[in-house]
Amino acid sequence: MDKKAKIYIAGHNGLVGSAIYRNLQAAGYTNFILKTHNELDLTDQAATEAFFASEKPEYVFLAAAKVGGIMANNTYRADFIHKNLQIQSNVIGSSYTHGVKKLLFLGSSCIYPKLADQPMREDSLLTSDLEYTNEPYAIAKIAGIKLIESFNIQFGTNYLSVMPTNLYGINDNFDLDKSHVLPAMIRKMFLAQWLKTKDMPAIIKNLGLEGSDEQTILDKLAGYGIHKTADNVTLSLWGTGKPFREFLHVDDMAAACVFVMEKVNFKDVAGSGPEIKNTHINVGTGEDLSIHDLAHLVKELVGFEGSIDFDSSKPDGTPRKLLSVDKLHGLGWKHTIELREGIGRTIDWYKDNVINA
Repeated sequence: MDKKAKIYIAGHNGLVGSAIYRNLQAAGYTNFILKTHNELDLTDQAATEAFFASEKPEYVFLAAAKVGGIMANNTYRADFIHKNLQIQSNVIGSSYTHGVKKLLFLGSSCIYPKLADQPMREDSLLTSDLEYTNEPYAIAKIAGIKLIESFNIQFGTNYLSVMPTNLYGINDNFDLDKSHVLPAMIRKMFLAQWLKTKDMPAIIKNLGLEGSDEQTILDKLAGYGIHKTADNVTLSLWGTGKPFREFLHVDDMAAACVFVMEKVNFKDVAGSGPEIKNTHINVGTGEDLSIHDLAHLVKELVGFEGSIDFDSSKPDGTPRKLLSVDKLHGLGWKHTIELREGIGRTIDWYKDNVINA
C-alpha cells in the first residue's frame, strides 16, 4: 500500500479497528476514511453503496461487526447472524462494485467446530458441529470467509480473511452484560476489591448507582457474582473454569492485519489444488491457559484480595479453542506481546481511562 492510499477502516472506533488505525498512523499512512455507525449504517445496503460510490476507497479493513460474549451471543441470536450477514455482504459487494484493490475481512475463532482437533487448523472448518451458544455468529463469519473466496475465484479480486483468537486490550468493551470474558473479569475484580476494602464511592461511580442505598448496591454486585460475607468477598465466575482459551493483545492483532494487507496476496493462500478453500489465516499466539488460571492471573494483577469460585451451573462454552498459527508463521508474522504484559497494559488503560477518568 502506498502511504497516501485511500484507506477505509470499517469499525474504526471498535477494539480492533481503533488498533488498526493507530498502527497505520504510526507506520506513516495518512489518507483515511472514517465513519461512525451514526454517520454510516453498514447494515443499510443503499447507504453503504452510496458511500463507496462517493468515497471510492482503495483499501478496506472490514473490522465492523456486532460482537459480544457468550451470554450476548446466546441471548441475541437473530441479531448476531442477521446484522453481521448484512454488514459483510454490503461492504464486500460494494468493494467489488467500486474497484477496491484489496480488502481484509476479520472473522473469529468460533468458526471452528466445538470438538475440533487442537490446535485448530484452517482446514478444520466445516468438519463437524459448531458450539451452540455462538452458532449464529459463527455461521455469519463462515459466510464472510466464503464470500471472500467466492469473489476472488469468480472475479479475480484480492481479498483476504483473518480469524483472530480472543482479543483484548485498549478500547475493549467492559460492559458487564455484553463483554467478553477477560474485560468482564478485570472489571469484576476491581468491583470485588473495592467491596473488600469498603470503597463504596468507587463502586457507585463505576456502576452509575449514585443515590442508591447500600443494599441496592450489594444486590447489584450479587447479580454480577460478587458476594460479601462477614469477613470476605467472593467473586463467582461462570462455568467450571476448566475450558482453555487463547488470548491475543489487540495491538498484535492490528500488526498482523497490517502485515497481511501489505505483504500477503490471495494467491499466497489459495493453494494449487482443484478446490480453493480454507484460504483464511488464523491469528493468535499458539498458546492457551485455563479460565481458572486466567482468573487467578487477573486477580494477581488487579490486586484482588478476596476469593474466586466457579458456578458450574452456568455454561462453559467450547472446551478448548487453541488456534494453529503455522500458516501465519510461515507467511512471516509472529506475536510479540505476552499475556501477563498485555493484561497489565489493559488494566493500566482501564484505570487511566475509566476508573480515574
